[in-house]
Amino acid sequence: MDVINLWGRTRDVTSVGLGQTTLDDLLADAARGQGRVVRPDPEPEKGMFYRSDHFEFAKQGVPALNTKAGMDYLGRPDDYGRRKREEYTQNDYHKVSDEVKPDWDLAGAVEDLQLLWQVGYPRRLGDAMPKWKPGSEFRARRQAMLKANQP
Repeated sequence: MDVINLWGRTRDVTSVGLGQTTLDDLLADAARGQGRVVRPDPEPEKGMFYRSDHFEFAKQGVPALNTKAGMDYLGRPDDYGRRKREEYTQNDYHKVSDEVKPDWDLAGAVEDLQLLWQVGYPRRLGDAMPKWKPGSEFRARRQAMLKANQP
């Protein structure tokens, strides 16, 4: 988890690289249970999937989720999420000013963390491993890794 939701509850959650793995399906089911939806990266042109920490897992064939705050904030104007994201990127992202702010509303972070717990905890207890979906550029790497590890 990186850059949690700092500005309140949302009707949605962002999955960077949405549609690549079966984890997205599990995320959508859990989000539905919260009355929310999963949406794709609103700025795919920035290449966040290929610049994020989870990309090292993907390159090795290991499916991982990369979620970000949604953009549709409860009780806020339609452009609130976009504005907050732009402000954060311009003023704080990878800067010394990236510290706790008095206007943070961590209710959204709590909801997102509960969501990720609902996705992750059952995977820990079960035998089913997440899989890359057909068409994912990382699927072949995963299949080769699994085949190499068979007795």
